[in-house]
Amino acid sequence: MSTQREQPPSRRIAETLRRAIADGTYEEGAKLPSERVLASTYGAARNTAREAINILATEGLVDVRHGSGAYVRKQVRMIRLGAERYSERTRRETGLSPFRAEALKQGKTVRVDVPDISRTVPPAIVAERLAVDPHTESVVQRVNHYYADDVPVQIGITYIPWSIAEGSVLATDAKTGTGSIYARFAELGHQITRVREEISARMPRPDEAAILRTPPGVPVLDVVHTGIDQDGKPFEVTNFIMRSDLTGLDYSMAVED
Repeated sequence: MSTQREQPPSRRIAETLRRAIADGTYEEGAKLPSERVLASTYGAARNTAREAINILATEGLVDVRHGSGAYVRKQVRMIRLGAERYSERTRRETGLSPFRAEALKQGKTVRVDVPDISRTVPPAIVAERLAVDPHTESVVQRVNHYYADDVPVQIGITYIPWSIAEGSVLATDAKTGTGSIYARFAELGHQITRVREEISARMPRPDEAAILRTPPGVPVLDVVHTGIDQDGKPFEVTNFIMRSDLTGLDYSMAVED
């Protein structure tokens, strides 16, 4: 196992700064010492100090503002509230979509852009979850870009069987009315009673990074959500891509024997 002494100088400086951030010596939003000061403090070249800052930036711990310096990144997360977000009670009390209801509870201002609603061929995993034809335009795809306090936090791509969406606002309109998408599903005979969510982490693709404005080194959470109705039938799949530095997950669930 390598000791700090055996590490390259840039990594030793980065480790010292990392610990100072973790223990609160440098709080969120605080400016780190300049490259010149770091080089002088640690007896290193400025290029070495710059490399140390770049290591922290790649890890998502600091933001580098050209001409200004490096600042400890603020970690203000949007908490995803698990089963509560899909409850009928929440829809009835707020009349809002799950994301908007969560934002309201957490005191955040929301914007949701819907750049695309179209009939399409489903990805393989979606076709499998929904038991639809993987070779034809068997689903409606609804693309949503979610913002909290004007910061992009997640992308959601919802897939709905054409047999359900045909002739409804689900296939045509960005605004789906009071209670949002799950109220419309309920009206069509699909009350959400259970969800399955498969969660993994990965680095964002270039198009995702551009939409979410992910800083270097920040991964995304990839959530494949399946909504299941009162008859045990999957009726929608949503692939959420979430900025990991701005997202928290809070789940409460019963333990089955």
